[in-house]
Amino acid sequence: MNERNIAVDAARLAGAFLKEHFYKEKKVDASLQHDIKLQLDVQTQDMIEAFLAKAYPDYAFYGEEGITGAKNSPNQWIVDPIDGTVNYYHQIPHFCVSIALRKAGEITLGVIYDPMMDELWVVEKGQQATLNGMPISCSPRTKLSEAIVFVGHGSTSQAMDVGIDRFTRISRQVRKMRITGSAALAMAYVSCGRYDAYLEGRISLWDIAAGKLLVEAGGGSVEVTPHATDADKLQIRATNGKIPIS
Repeated sequence: MNERNIAVDAARLAGAFLKEHFYKEKKVDASLQHDIKLQLDVQTQDMIEAFLAKAYPDYAFYGEEGITGAKNSPNQWIVDPIDGTVNYYHQIPHFCVSIALRKAGEITLGVIYDPMMDELWVVEKGQQATLNGMPISCSPRTKLSEAIVFVGHGSTSQAMDVGIDRFTRISRQVRKMRITGSAALAMAYVSCGRYDAYLEGRISLWDIAAGKLLVEAGGGSVEVTPHATDADKLQIRATNGKIPIS
């Protein structure tokens, strides 16, 4: 099987596991005011890594635990086992599994799977993005007044201040605002025209790697820049490529 099929199978396997445990009691490893870490995060990550490593033992893995596997490999799986962990913990059915493949520094494959909706986004570099096998593209909207925009605000005080200020400012210009708790799904929604933009001032690569390729393949624009004060975080502006927003 090729990398695309292996990544899809891994995402579906992890998604089925998460769906099975959705209504069950969940063990909390760390509870913060604006975030939570579950034992299932680690279990799902291990499941995905084991599945991918069986097919590609010489590839590395990059995620919350840093780089594991064949650490010096130019090929890296970038994995977020549960994007939207707080939603998942509170039984809000809006979360996903995100898997991307980076080769020699370039993202070449992206898979995002929402197990509760059974929606699967897949894209390979230079090819058409799909949702459940059907071609997708970003929205054709050009007017900010008609746009639906997701603005994330992170979990630190500084990130929240920036995000809330941005939310307040943009909300007066657009049709609707959304903060739904999953950066990967926000990117997926931009890629298929549900959202017109997603902006966040403090995010991790594993949250957006697959989605970046999806949005770009759908005709959108993605600007990713290093965070001003946190070397491990990024700032992102993803749009349909047609609406003016910042």
